[in-house]
Amino acid sequence: MKINRIQLNCRRDTAFGGELGADPVFLLLRTPIMYEENGQQLRTEGVSAALLTSGYKQSFRPVKGKPIRYDMVSFRTSAADRQYISSMNFPQDTPIELADDLVISGALRSMQSQFMHRGKHISEFMELSMRIIFIALSETYDNAPASPVEKIPRYAELRKLRQAIYDDPMNSWSIDEMCEEMRISRTYFHRLWTAAFGVTCLQDVIESRLLRAAELLKNTDKSVYEIAVECGYDSESYFMRQFKKHKNCTPSEFRRRALSTEDK
Repeated sequence: MKINRIQLNCRRDTAFGGELGADPVFLLLRTPIMYEENGQQLRTEGVSAALLTSGYKQSFRPVKGKPIRYDMVSFRTSAADRQYISSMNFPQDTPIELADDLVISGALRSMQSQFMHRGKHISEFMELSMRIIFIALSETYDNAPASPVEKIPRYAELRKLRQAIYDDPMNSWSIDEMCEEMRISRTYFHRLWTAAFGVTCLQDVIESRLLRAAELLKNTDKSVYEIAVECGYDSESYFMRQFKKHKNCTPSEFRRRALSTEDK
């Protein structure tokens, strides 16, 4: 299985589908979308995922004029890969709604990091990551028992709040204001958040900003200062330190590597 490209936190205002390319594409759709199946107009209500096969012609459309937010992986498969995917028992070319996208989101973020740094075992890492994604999708489609995570108090509210953080990384996201909105103590909030997602709320805020920064570095010619401001940082130097700490390179180095990868 060869990964062609990985794009996270993408936004699109218009319908898309078949024009994504001739190779299979995996999509994590973070917003509701409209689509057609067997002549019926359908829509998803939350986060969904779809594996689009080669030559896929269907279109996914925004709901109520709101942009579609999505992550995407384009890849090539061998006969063995296609046989494995078929054995996973989930439908292709149609969205599968997810109760929890934690496993798939984590796998995609790890894949993007490996894709940029081109480690020694990148091929094995990518294939194993895609298999994890397919297994998670298969379990969802088979209506596997609900994860213990979903039994955490206020889980639905926490998940909605976490999605809002990734949707709007520029927001200040005050912990005290979030606690006040949920009417719980700061200590209890931290306990619930860590139990639900395995990281602190602050770590999610940082990750959302750095994901957005990475996309801007790859896809725009904005300066590092402009990107820092757009991602909610008051200080360019603090943004650069935090980016290097979490991405193991400076923003400028990240941009050079991204451009170099695209040129290959």
